[in-house]
Amino acid sequence: MIFGLNGEIYRLEPARVLLKVGGIIYDVAISMQCSSRLAKEGEAFLYTTQIIREDAHLLFGFYDEMEKGMFDRLIKINGVGPKVALAILSTYESSEILEIIKRKDVAALQRVPGIGAKGAGKIMVDLSGFYVDLLPKTSTPDSIYQEAKMALESLGFKTSNIDKVFKDIKATTTQDIIKEALKILR
Repeated sequence: MIFGLNGEIYRLEPARVLLKVGGIIYDVAISMQCSSRLAKEGEAFLYTTQIIREDAHLLFGFYDEMEKGMFDRLIKINGVGPKVALAILSTYESSEILEIIKRKDVAALQRVPGIGAKGAGKIMVDLSGFYVDLLPKTSTPDSIYQEAKMALESLGFKTSNIDKVFKDIKATTTQDIIKEALKILR
């Protein structure tokens, strides 16, 4: 898997960049937000996500890890492909998307070309609660509990059961919260 590319901008367009790396020119799809940031530079480093399909090898580039994380999360949602995810990232910066999710502003998502009321609602439901893992890492009690909650959800436990268990937990670190919760949930 390609983590990132560092090279000379060969050609820059609103939705893609041709990046020359070691004599090879890569065609990388980017958001318009990323494109506007790259316009000021002759060389660039892009975080990348590579999608390999039967009929194509696609490469998507991002100016920062937050934008890449948002893209990776969006394409996991059923019905949201790379084009729609890039449209969202072209309409809003990553930090704005986090605020939209936090406010549960479905109307703002509907302003993205190609997203209707049903799609915006689905995206909002799928992303609610997951915006925390894209925020800068801090050690606040809320973020520790959110990290533990996401870990338990990934193990298959229901959110309602996790929330009930968290009321009785005394631990203060993410690992200890998970250990204590697992003892109660099993």
